[in-house]
Amino acid sequence: MNFYIVSYDLKNPGRDYTALYDAIKSIGEWQHPLESVWIVATNTCNENSIYEKVKPELDPNDLLLIFKIEPKKRQGWLAKSFWTWMKTKTEE
Repeated sequence: MNFYIVSYDLKNPGRDYTALYDAIKSIGEWQHPLESVWIVATNTCNENSIYEKVKPELDPNDLLLIFKIEPKKRQGWLAKSFWTWMKTKTEE
């Protein structure tokens, strides 16, 4: 299972970004631990295909960052449910 951080700055206040969220969710299993950060777990996508899925849902002035991550090399203060999910997915 590969893990990616998908993070963004959305520059158009009041715009309905539901299609963006749906595109991110379609990548694979996901968690949304911070306001502008998603973690997705997938065996079928890489950073380029993730970009191709979500970019059409962004405005030209929005910002997007996608990184592949190593889930065992992490540190942070997030909800316990997120860490449980991450541990479960890395053991599969």
